Amino acid sequence: MKLKKILLIRASVLIVVLVVLYAWMSGLLRQITLEAETEALLIKHGDHLVRIRFDLNDHMNQVYIPAGEFTMGSGAKDKEILAHKIYLDAYWIDQTDVTNAMYAMCVKAGICSHPARYDHYFDNPKYADYPVVYVTWYAAQTFCTWEGGKLPTEAQWEKAARGWDDRPYPWGTNLPDITLLNYNGDHGDIVSAYDYLIALSPYGLLQMSGNVRQWMFDWYERTYYTVSPYKDPQGPDSGQYKSLRGGAFDDNFQEVDTTYRAYHDPTSAGQERGFRCVQSTN
Repeated sequence: MKLKKILLIRASVLIVVLVVLYAWMSGLLRQITLEAETEALLIKHGDHLVRIRFDLNDHMNQVYIPAGEFTMGSGAKDKEILAHKIYLDAYWIDQTDVTNAMYAMCVKAGICSHPARYDHYFDNPKYADYPVVYVTWYAAQTFCTWEGGKLPTEAQWEKAARGWDDRPYPWGTNLPDITLLNYNGDHGDIVSAYDYLIALSPYGLLQMSGNVRQWMFDWYERTYYTVSPYKDPQGPDSGQYKSLRGGAFDDNFQEVDTTYRAYHDPTSAGQERGFRCVQSTN
């Protein structure tokens, strides 16, 4: 009887060890920890708890954004960021920027192309947790399609960044400083996609300001907000440039708020440009 108990205990311990080992090797352990830390900080900040799921394709945590209305833009004079009401259906969005390790899975699968040849981060294990950069808009969209989604629209990105209370920055109303984001050239380079957890958005997303600009699904049009539809705007039908949001490590405080809009040639790959993906709830 004692032998059976000992064998049962050993088997149970072995199973636990194997589960933990699998979770660690698959990246799930880190994401479970991140989920717990996110919920704890949201409670501390007085924000709502959120739904988070783990995507097996690229080992990304995705956050659920519920359907509803929010105010997009800021102010009544500047047509580029004209404040207007938008209604979005529910969607899932990546909690962090896509990292080098995540993007490498798509490259290994033969779907994604290697980042531009002058990228000295991608093939160095030291930077596995850094946002993948030197990817064009088309390369970013290819990854998101492989993941099962697409790049976020400007409206989807902005709602996830500022939440339901029209905050100017993901963390609230306090002006940016080096404890909250990587900006203004203070670091002189990008940092890990998992840094600055303390400054998460009201939906629990990391680095919706600073570090790297994020490619959007939309074509850029300066006055699009004046003709934007109320429900699920997708941006203009065509254009020359694609929109970017969030600001980068060398942008100033005016370029890292939740309403600032930037744009770039979609065929251009640069150190300051990364991305995250969205998936529908269908």
